[in-house]
Amino acid sequence: MNFNLTQIPDRTIKPRKSGITMVMDKGLSTEEARNLMNVGHPHIDMVKLGFGTSFVTPNLKEKLEVYRSYDMPVYFGGTLFEAFLIRNQFEDYINVCKEFGVSYMEVSDGSITIPHAEKCGYIEKLSKHGVVLSEVGSKDAAHIIPPYKWIELMRAELNAGSVYVIAEAREAGNVGIYRGSGEVREGLVQEILTQIPAENILWEAPQKAQQLYFLELIGCNVNLGNIAPSEIIALEAMRIGLRGDTFELYLDK
Repeated sequence: MNFNLTQIPDRTIKPRKSGITMVMDKGLSTEEARNLMNVGHPHIDMVKLGFGTSFVTPNLKEKLEVYRSYDMPVYFGGTLFEAFLIRNQFEDYINVCKEFGVSYMEVSDGSITIPHAEKCGYIEKLSKHGVVLSEVGSKDAAHIIPPYKWIELMRAELNAGSVYVIAEAREAGNVGIYRGSGEVREGLVQEILTQIPAENILWEAPQKAQQLYFLELIGCNVNLGNIAPSEIIALEAMRIGLRGDTFELYLDK
């Protein structure tokens, strides 16, 4: 850090297993990716190329090389996995990941229906090729999953080989663990935490109020995802009590 301040909470050090910040890259240029890494790489743990953007991103290999030069894990959005799967191209998906040097993979079923045993099978297969993150929750706001089912699905996916289970929220933060207004479904979140360790969950939290909720509930080393590139420094400041929302969170009373 740039100067000394007391009463700053201890952040886990990279490479870290908790306190993860995942950034959503929805189409940054190669230069924008380089600028992001220049300022944000100490605070970013992985980058997701959102939904199917990697299919249409120009100079994709060049941009991936920028992230690779900073030892930054990158993975394709789960929607791309589903796009391959629904076209019966699962093996092609594996080959694409290998071709582009992508060793982190997301398995999701937010847009298509996959029998859960089959989904766990894909997790198990992909875990032999790299690090798997799997997403629980639907992108359909009308599809409400009860808390016991979230727990059951998350536990099974971790057992199948997922390193993290992602709590679905979409890029806007208005489905899954959130209501349409963006408000946290607190009862759901807290019930999940009675059974699933917080360090194994990556909470999608694109909105500041959502980030604040999890910081207050779990602490500065909560795993947060779908963070906008422009919000990385602001989030890190909020994590350690250097933003008005969390200013008094760690001060001695």
